[in-house]
Amino acid sequence: MKRVPVLVLLGLVTSVLSACCGPNWRPAEQPDSGPGGVGHKHAAVTETVVGNGGSKAWVFEPDQPRPRTAPVVVLLHGWGAMRPAFYIEWIRHLVRRGNIVIYPKYQASLITLPTRMPRAAKSAIRDAIAELGKPGHVRPDETRFAVAGHSLGGIMAMNIAANAKEDGLPPPRAVMCVEPGEPRHAPRSLGRLTPIPSILGDYAGVPKGTLVLIVVGDDDIMVGDVAAKLIWKAIEHLPAKDRDYVTVVSDSHGSPTLDASHLLPLAPARGSVIRRVFGTTDALDHYGTWKLLDALTDAAFYGKNRKYALGNTPEQRYMGKWSDGTPVKELKVLNK
Repeated sequence: MKRVPVLVLLGLVTSVLSACCGPNWRPAEQPDSGPGGVGHKHAAVTETVVGNGGSKAWVFEPDQPRPRTAPVVVLLHGWGAMRPAFYIEWIRHLVRRGNIVIYPKYQASLITLPTRMPRAAKSAIRDAIAELGKPGHVRPDETRFAVAGHSLGGIMAMNIAANAKEDGLPPPRAVMCVEPGEPRHAPRSLGRLTPIPSILGDYAGVPKGTLVLIVVGDDDIMVGDVAAKLIWKAIEHLPAKDRDYVTVVSDSHGSPTLDASHLLPLAPARGSVIRRVFGTTDALDHYGTWKLLDALTDAAFYGKNRKYALGNTPEQRYMGKWSDGTPVKELKVLNK
């Protein structure tokens, strides 16, 4: 019997393992600068809690150095994510870039009806802005105001954009609606069998000049894209150049795989229990949700970095590269 050389055997084993387990290419790292990047203006973040119950809000301010004034970004969570811990790395990123972030709880408990949540969110935002007007805080620049939301919070972000004046809130200049959804419109949802009313609003009131991104994940089996498409159709009065419908694409080229599921925007802190359960931040955050919101607010507030947020440009679609140099699957962008 012929003996098979050891090196040949090792090569065969390696080939089999690669075929079974997939290549060990690593996902793209966070860029050093630019929208979604590591480069920050501030080294620290301060936190203040305002209100209680469903009208509670966390207020995060940039520090070291502490600016005199800063733009405001409201981040509205998905159902059940009633603490900032679910998105804390994204929040810290936004604040260290130079923004004040307001995180309304808006949900007293897991059984709070969606119809009660918008009022609680708006009340919490007003209280947070009032708190920021007191001595000792970074003064909010209400002319630079943006709203972003995930899941049910995505729908509420659009509702705020349509009714800000009537609700006593600054008009958002930028709105990012990520994987919007509610029980009534979710696939295979019990909401279709229960009398939970929809909170989708009339978006004809979103003023022209507002920059809007509707973002969905291609593997979101929890809420799908039903609500996203309804919202997209309802903002057709906005110029095409000021709005895009973006799909984040899953990619299994390497390990860990990049999964554009409904948990896409979650960003728990390193070492936290929530992170072990809900996953880590990755290229879909840094080149997806983080990049898009950074660039959208830059465009709305300062007139820069628009090509990273809107227009179906190479910069907007780009998602970094795997460690072997293969590009991560690009964003899919619709703006008609």
